[in-house]
Amino acid sequence: MITVFRRRAVIGVATLGLLASTVVGAAGPASGGLPARWVGTWGTALTAASLGNTGSSLSGFNDQSIRQIVRISLGGEKVRLRFTNAYGTQPLSIGHVTVGLPATAGSAQLKPGSVREVTFGGAASTTVYKGADVLSDPVDLPVDAVSELAVTIYLPTATGPASWHWTARQASYVYAGDHATDETGAAPTATYNDFFYLAGVEVQTKTGLGTVVVLGDSVSDGSGATFGANTRWPDQLANRITSTFPALGDPGVINVSLAGNEVTRDGVTLNSPALGESALARLDYDVLAQPGVRSVIVELGVNDISFFNDPAARITDGLRQLALQAKARGVRVIVATIGPFEGYSSWTVDKEATRQAVNTWLRGSDDFDALIDFDQIVRDPAAPTKLLPAYDSGDHIHPNDAGAAAIAAAIPLWQL
Repeated sequence: MITVFRRRAVIGVATLGLLASTVVGAAGPASGGLPARWVGTWGTALTAASLGNTGSSLSGFNDQSIRQIVRISLGGEKVRLRFTNAYGTQPLSIGHVTVGLPATAGSAQLKPGSVREVTFGGAASTTVYKGADVLSDPVDLPVDAVSELAVTIYLPTATGPASWHWTARQASYVYAGDHATDETGAAPTATYNDFFYLAGVEVQTKTGLGTVVVLGDSVSDGSGATFGANTRWPDQLANRITSTFPALGDPGVINVSLAGNEVTRDGVTLNSPALGESALARLDYDVLAQPGVRSVIVELGVNDISFFNDPAARITDGLRQLALQAKARGVRVIVATIGPFEGYSSWTVDKEATRQAVNTWLRGSDDFDALIDFDQIVRDPAAPTKLLPAYDSGDHIHPNDAGAAAIAAAIPLWQL
C-alpha cells in the first residue's frame, strides 16, 4: 500500500545562555536516548512548466532518466525523498529511483558502491497523482552535513508538463532509458539548469533541531551565484550553522526561493508561470508544510517594485500577512530589507522611493520576530542606492558570491 499525500523578540545574553544550556542537555553528547526524528535538509520550490518549453518542462519526459545533484544542509543516518506532481496535468509514473553520492562536486559520476535503491511502500515504482506528492521509504545511507546527493529518477512513460524549478544553478543530467543504477553518469542526452519533480530531502537525526526555511526571490535563489558552486547565501548560511552552531542543535536550511517571485502577484501575470505563484499563495505548501519548520526568513519585495511599481502599502500589507499566518502556526519570522538596485534596467527614481518606504516600514515594524538589514549589508556607503561594487554580480541587483557571503555572515544564528 503506497501512501500519497499532498516578537521582534530581543534575547539577552542571560536568556541565550539558558536556551543554550537547555538545548545542550537535550541534543548534546548525552542525547543518545532521544528518539530520532525526520528533519528537512534540502528543498526547492517547484512551479508550472515554462510556456517556452525551457528544459523540456512543457513537453516533459518519456522513457528517460534525470540525475539531479542536490546539496543538503544537515547530515543524518538515513534519508527519504519527496516527489511532487503538483503542477502536472496527469498522473506521474515513477519507474525507478536511486540515491547515491557524487564522485566529485556536481558530478554525474557516482562513488562506487554508494548507490541505494529507493522504494515506496516496498515497491520500486509508484504513481504520483495529479496535484499530489509521494514520500519514499527510508533509505539506509549515512550522509554528512553540507554534502551532495545524486538522485536519479526514471520516468518510463510520457509525463506531460513537469513540475520543475527553473533556476537550479546546478546541472541536472538527462539520459535515454533507465540509468538509475549507472554509476558512470556518462553520455547524458541533455544537461539542464533545472530541478524536476524532486521537492525535498529529509534526514533522520537525533541532534538536528528543525529547519530554517528561506522564502525569497532571485537574490536568495542564487541568480548571481557561481553555477554549481553552492554559494547562494542560504548555502553559506548552512556552512556557518554546521561549523559554528552545534551546541544549539543544527537546523537544516531549506531554500524555497524563486527567481522573479513576488509577494502578491503570480508569475502568470507576466506570462511566466515559472516565476511561481505569489509568496502568499505558496506559504502553506512551500514553508509551513516543511518537516520540522521552526523559522522562516522572508526576502521579498524587489520584484513587486521592479516589475509592477506596486505601491509600498500593497507590499507591506502582503509581508504583514505572511508574518501573521506563519506566526499563527508557531513559526518564527525573520524579515529582510530590500537591497539596492540602481543601475538595473527597470530602476527609476519613483521605484527607489518605494523601496525606501518599504524598508523604513520594515525597520520600524513589530510584525516580525527579527530583521536582517540586507540593504545595509550590501549597499555602497558612497552611493546607497547601488550595490557595493565588490558585491555586484554585474547586473546591479543580484549579489555575487562575496555579497552572498556577507549576507550569510551577518545573520545572527541565535535568531533562527
